[in-house]
Amino acid sequence: MHNLLDIFSNQVLWCAVTAWVVAQAMKIPTYWLVEKKLDLTRFFGSGGMPSSHTAFVVSLAIMIGAVEGFNTPLFALSVVLAAVVMYDATGVRKETGNQAEVINEILRKVFVDGEQIADDDLKELVGHTKVEVFGGFIVGVVCALAFILL
Repeated sequence: MHNLLDIFSNQVLWCAVTAWVVAQAMKIPTYWLVEKKLDLTRFFGSGGMPSSHTAFVVSLAIMIGAVEGFNTPLFALSVVLAAVVMYDATGVRKETGNQAEVINEILRKVFVDGEQIADDDLKELVGHTKVEVFGGFIVGVVCALAFILL
């Protein structure tokens, strides 16, 4: 029987969580640089620079490779998972954001008669550009290297 408290010593898991937290925290200053608005809620949002999902799975894959071996089926599985997450972030989720943007614009035009509609009716920041995914990739690599080397 395994001890549930062993989760606190799981370096692979903690590296992935750290990469996610770092990427989410980085969204606040990058949003401020682009939009010139401080929005602390970006820490909890999806979309934006860098991709925290990408940082999460890339750091996970690298740590699995470092701990279990880069020639193991577990490492292969984690790389495939990371590839699917990155593809989804730039594909399906990005298209969902594009559609939300168009629908929000239509709603703005339809209700020109003065009826107020909030800009956040549909969430537009759900996916990532390739640059945002690459940013998440870099965060994931750096966090994994920090865990491995420190």
